[in-house]
Amino acid sequence: MNSKYNYKEVTEKILESKEEFDDIEEELIHELIQGKVSKDTNVVDQSRLSFGDKMSDKISSFVGSWPFIMVSVSLIIIWVIINVSYIIKPFDPYPFILLNLFLSCIAAIQAPIIMMSQNREGDKDRIKAKNDYKVNLKSEIIIEDLHLKMDEIIKSQKFIMEKINELEKSKK
Repeated sequence: MNSKYNYKEVTEKILESKEEFDDIEEELIHELIQGKVSKDTNVVDQSRLSFGDKMSDKISSFVGSWPFIMVSVSLIIIWVIINVSYIIKPFDPYPFILLNLFLSCIAAIQAPIIMMSQNREGDKDRIKAKNDYKVNLKSEIIIEDLHLKMDEIIKSQKFIMEKINELEKSKK
């Protein structure tokens, strides 16, 4: 789009001086309104993801799900039953030191992966907030413009009504 005006300058001028808003050309406001400011933040975010980011998201979504909890609890129960029941020779007797080591290692690996995914979600939230701000700003400018136009219409209607009343009085 070939713009005669800089979007940022126009927005700053409108926001800085609401008293001078009447002096801004109608064309300038329409130029500002025509541009699309909203973005699909999911598309913007997906384009910047590395392989590690995608993996951390997938792992975090699985680790935070009921299937993961059920599989984990099932494996722990099976581990305990095998080592307590003496069905086979116990490879990790009662204090279950080996099980404890495995669970600690899993937790140590999961924690940073989940944190990476949460940091990315925070970044995505910041992008969404910035997008929302732009959309709200544009909406505010459009509403202000419509408000001014409605005021002008009301003034012109009052003027027309006065002229009609004057004409009616002059006819009598």
